[in-house]
Amino acid sequence: MKEKDSQQFNIDMFQLYGAFKNNWFKLVICGVIGMAFSLVIAFFFITPKYSASIDLLVNQKADTTQAQFTAQQADLQAINTYKDVLQKSVILEPVLKKIREQDNYKGSIETLKDSISISNETDSQVVSVTVIDTNAYVATDIANTIGDVFTQKIKKIMQVNNVTVVNKATVNTTPISPNKKLFALIGLLVGAGVGFTWVFAKEIFDTTVKDSEFLTHDLGLADLGAVYHINSKNRDFRIVSVAEETSNDDQRRVYGG
Repeated sequence: MKEKDSQQFNIDMFQLYGAFKNNWFKLVICGVIGMAFSLVIAFFFITPKYSASIDLLVNQKADTTQAQFTAQQADLQAINTYKDVLQKSVILEPVLKKIREQDNYKGSIETLKDSISISNETDSQVVSVTVIDTNAYVATDIANTIGDVFTQKIKKIMQVNNVTVVNKATVNTTPISPNKKLFALIGLLVGAGVGFTWVFAKEIFDTTVKDSEFLTHDLGLADLGAVYHINSKNRDFRIVSVAEETSNDDQRRVYGG
């Protein structure tokens, strides 16, 4: 019984390949539908987000080469402190107050903090502050305001004038998310995957007999003939002959109508 069940679920790879080949158009349609569905979500159901970045240079002025080298090393060591100060309320509260007045910003100080990311390359004296917001102009204003407030506050906090703005933020109306190309690719792959799964499941669980070879080769049955579809409106037909075994294996009796 177990051997019979295993034969029933045996997968013929050539047959499966033929099924995919015969249904390639349906697979393409599924992929296109999936891609279109994902693009509809990306365009109409996901709020786009924009980014703006400002670059701050940490650099002290010195009169001699030796003093300049010493100051540079001190600046590099201070950068981690500056990155931490940039996210403190001493900087964010004045920024929040200003952008609420300027842009009617509705977020809280926590929302503002979450929208800010700070990066710095190894051994670089440039600190980049990136702001992400649903409005490209608001993101730019926040970034530039952070630069202005920080350069003023750090003088009092650190008692040193070593931070300058080297690259102010500019408005970029190209959203960074959602990535429509990525959404389209994911939708295409998911749609095609659904199509493949549907064709595969249909082929695996299809129990219909498509040719006589399955009966003779796989099930070991004798092929007695084939009965084709007969149109009931056409009365001009003859009954198909049927072969019947007699007691003698070498003899056959054929009945015709």
